[in-house]
Amino acid sequence: MTAYKNYYHLEEIIQCFDDNFELYIHIDKKSKISDAELVNLRGYNIVKLVEQKYKVNWGGFNHLKAILYLTEQALKKNDTQYFHLITGHDFPVKSSSYFVDFFNKNGNTEFLSHFDFPNPNSGWPGNNGMDRIEYFNFYDFWNTKKHNENQKIKLLIRLQKRFGFKRKISSKMPKLYGGSTYWSLSRECVRYVLGFTMKNKFVLNRFKHALCSEEFYFQTVIMNSYFSGKVINNNLRHIDWVARNGNNPAVLDETDYDKLVQSDALFARKFDYPCSMGLLDKIKTTISK
Repeated sequence: MTAYKNYYHLEEIIQCFDDNFELYIHIDKKSKISDAELVNLRGYNIVKLVEQKYKVNWGGFNHLKAILYLTEQALKKNDTQYFHLITGHDFPVKSSSYFVDFFNKNGNTEFLSHFDFPNPNSGWPGNNGMDRIEYFNFYDFWNTKKHNENQKIKLLIRLQKRFGFKRKISSKMPKLYGGSTYWSLSRECVRYVLGFTMKNKFVLNRFKHALCSEEFYFQTVIMNSYFSGKVINNNLRHIDWVARNGNNPAVLDETDYDKLVQSDALFARKFDYPCSMGLLDKIKTTISK
């Protein structure tokens, strides 16, 4: 899990899972979480790691580095069979027993949303998303949530375009794929991704200064491997990609309840307070039955 705020919600997520699960949490180094809150999180039996290793800005390469770090740490536990990437704004919409039964029945499947890249149907702006990888995007240096810093990022991209500069994509690179950051992957698949990363550092490094590299990397590695034949193009997440409740993707509320419980999603996002509190209470009641 990668997170940066909402300590209360982190506890809600942790308390939803039983002893069949283990949680590995990376909290943004910029987060104002207190030492006491960190101690409390580490006090839960199923929480095996809480670290603030990287400063994570939206769109920056450090988010992918944090994900790879958590995955590497979680893989050290030899009997873990499935790995689920979520954020501190997610919440499970199925019970722990449902998770166990589902993955016992689907133990040879990788749940990963993906598409060929570039793709005019991706919905990614900027030359069908090519701007993400053909120009230097300095999201690790500047925080896009600060207006003046966001303007610097955009200015540098405009200058690169004006002067005809493009970052080349080496012929040694595998075919590119894009998709959602979040996935549920088998132990064998996760181990393959980490092994590939160790042996092919140039592939990982090419995504440095790309925008949202975590929306490329796992898709590109997995879809160019043996595991592509085991992938279902569904990450079992519910995300409402519209502007609602002051955010895009939408902050979920009680009006989303029926849709969530009737879906095949294992997790939903985005939960934020106070808007999502009524929905959270309903889901907790449902999955605890």
